[in-house]
Amino acid sequence: MNPPLNRLERQLGYTFQNQELMLLALTHRSFAGRNNERLEFLGDAILNFVAGEALFERFPQAREGQLSRLRARLVKGETLAVLARGFSLGDYLRLGSGELKSGGYRRESILADALEALIGAIYLDSGMEQARERVLAWLANELESLTLVDTNKDPKTRLQEFLQSRGCELPQYEVVDIQGDPHCRTFYVECRVSLLNEKTCGQGASRRIAEQVSAAAALVALGVENTHE
Repeated sequence: MNPPLNRLERQLGYTFQNQELMLLALTHRSFAGRNNERLEFLGDAILNFVAGEALFERFPQAREGQLSRLRARLVKGETLAVLARGFSLGDYLRLGSGELKSGGYRRESILADALEALIGAIYLDSGMEQARERVLAWLANELESLTLVDTNKDPKTRLQEFLQSRGCELPQYEVVDIQGDPHCRTFYVECRVSLLNEKTCGQGASRRIAEQVSAAAALVALGVENTHE
């Protein structure tokens, strides 16, 4: 039995006026003929627009190709699935018996699609400004960790390659704190680099995101990258 929807609304930071829209966004095609696929289509378009707009404003010197690569990283299924797991979205999905038995509530693609459907539902429920505000709030940590330096590689990879090119030890990451309820945790990670006297810190909705943020901070501290390069 699914937990109360108001619990999910608190995690999302949004209360639906029309609960039917929320239910539809959580309904997988295996559960019913009327499902979340149309809302997912709408939410995907809104997500791409909001992410593109945010990147356009954040990186005024970026070329079109750089912005496209950054947006692809920002809205990829893995990123959305991490966010969805942070909301414990799988607990609220309406799935057919086959998907339930095969663990569909944990599947990355199903979680990512449901999150996009919720974005579409929020848009229909309250309009573009509310949808934009929620998307930007959910993606805040990921946006903060992005830079224009080698947009095909994440901060951890860039830091590792920089250190290897100088014959240094690889960075070490340590989770120093986890705060919040199990369904809405914030991870705090420290990154130790031999070339720096002090560790750099990062936080995020998952250990992976927190490590990326701490690696990005190390690159800045090393003078390799600028904060908003």
